[in-house]
Amino acid sequence: MDADRLDPSRYVEKVHLATGATLDDPITPEELLVRSHRDGHVVDIYARTMMSLLVDVTDDEALVTDAMKEVRRIGHRASEMLAKALGAEDHDAIAERLFGLKEREHYFRYRRQVPAADVMAAHVAKMKGEARSRLEAAGGVVRVLLTGGTGFVGKEILHRAASDPGIATVFVLIRPKTLRDRDGNVRKTLTAEDRGQALVDELGLGEAGAKLRFLAGDIEAPRLGLSDADFALLADAATHVIHCAASVAFDDPYERSFEANVLGSLNALTLSKQLQEAPRSPFVAHLSVETSYIHGRQTHAPAREDEVVFPRNYYNNYYELTKAMASIETERFMLEEGLRVVQLCPSIVVGDARTGNNRGDQKVVNAPVNAFGRAEEALAGPEGWLPKTQLLARLASLFPGNNHARINLVPVDRVAAGILAALVRPEAVGERIHLATDRLIDAEQMRDIIGEELHAKVLIAEPTLHRTVSLPVMTTLLAGLGQDRLVAGLTKLAEIFGGYAEWGQPVHEVGNDHRLLGLPAERPDTAGVFRMLCRHNKYVQRFGRVRDAEEIARRERLWRDFIDDLERLAGRPAGTLSADEFEAAVGLALDVESFTRRDDPRAGSAPRLAAPV
Repeated sequence: MDADRLDPSRYVEKVHLATGATLDDPITPEELLVRSHRDGHVVDIYARTMMSLLVDVTDDEALVTDAMKEVRRIGHRASEMLAKALGAEDHDAIAERLFGLKEREHYFRYRRQVPAADVMAAHVAKMKGEARSRLEAAGGVVRVLLTGGTGFVGKEILHRAASDPGIATVFVLIRPKTLRDRDGNVRKTLTAEDRGQALVDELGLGEAGAKLRFLAGDIEAPRLGLSDADFALLADAATHVIHCAASVAFDDPYERSFEANVLGSLNALTLSKQLQEAPRSPFVAHLSVETSYIHGRQTHAPAREDEVVFPRNYYNNYYELTKAMASIETERFMLEEGLRVVQLCPSIVVGDARTGNNRGDQKVVNAPVNAFGRAEEALAGPEGWLPKTQLLARLASLFPGNNHARINLVPVDRVAAGILAALVRPEAVGERIHLATDRLIDAEQMRDIIGEELHAKVLIAEPTLHRTVSLPVMTTLLAGLGQDRLVAGLTKLAEIFGGYAEWGQPVHEVGNDHRLLGLPAERPDTAGVFRMLCRHNKYVQRFGRVRDAEEIARRERLWRDFIDDLERLAGRPAGTLSADEFEAAVGLALDVESFTRRDDPRAGSAPRLAAPV
């Protein structure tokens, strides 16, 4: 890829802190992440550890932030006094050498020109009117092109769209897949239609799947790799493009994240612009699915829906950074190209609110939950008494985070409902909408729920001390024991999730989901959602051991029916039942080994509880 295209300075600039002048210094992707600005000095490590512990004691992040500033002031004052005593001129060098104190000479901000508020409002109002007229001309019936249909959120969109009478057709972009044997020889090539039919079967759509049409393409190719015939088809039929494809690997390198998230978005935006300008096109709007974490780390005020600013405390990973860049490109297409867009920004997406169903997803929150569950099973197994087993299980049950770190989890059904609602809500055009929650869950609550549901004894480890001291020691010990897989797992857990379990996480402003999309103002109970995630991963996924897509789909259909029966008998949501009540209900209704109904061994039959709860 062209190095200039990858250059972060296309989006970000350095600004001198004192003068406000723009600096021409080169910008590397690494310096835009928080990991480049900490852990460089033993005193810095100690201070961050103490600040984290102080948050635990006081539960007052503002107080701790002020205390940290005061400690820095004292450190600089001590350095000045020492420099004076030694006759040294550069007290900043002494402050950095003795205390790890670095004076920032610059900050970062995004390069973009936003028009005046009245001009912006007029521009957006015009686009809303155009979208309304186009939607009325289509009779309210929409035909959608969806990217990312084979992903977690994409599957939920397809499942809901198939039964939505207002959606006439969903064109699903799918990349053909080549299967090779161990020697690298081509064994089989799956066409877009082959993969699409497998998706229909996996989702159990039956005849409803007839409204899905599968088009060969690739989001990283110009015009999404569509053939001339398929482009002509979309130009005559598509009312919306939902760009849902992305790389959600938090540990991907910058280049890979940029290709998937920025270039993929640019290709999708360019296609939508071509559709909008095509003669006789019914095109209404482009829906860009992004993330609420485009706002980065440690905002001192709620992260607003109507703006994106470079975070003073940087980004956790390249996923967040490149999704923010993609959001800026979406905004640019709206302002400069006149493309009608909606920006939809989910927080951390987890399984269905009622059932926990996640269609086999193994990423983000699912990964540590599965690891904790497997560790507890090892302790309960025949070799659980062995010192080695106990050591490995305890190490695998460490969770790097602050007890009071607040995490924004949103169930996938809420996200998909918001995306589909945006199709028929012209007032959403030109807006950024957080599909997030105001009912945050903290690491302490997650630990307690995991203990109740999985019987796992999770130890929350202070994150700074964990990544700088404990983790290096543990990985060295485990490598010596030949536990390379566990080493990789612990390292990845710290890399992927550690950043989101530290104090000072952003609080996302919400409201547009209700005001513009009509979603319920009362958002799902996050504790209940997380509880159902644990139950689903325990029984349906078997902590990640069940990976076959068809088997996962069969189990999830059976699981959904079980939850339906359980909630009818209990008269309340399954997520409100205690761990003991739920476990007893599972034992009455299901054979968890074969995952079948107890009174009918045939897989896929609806379970019935043998007795009320």
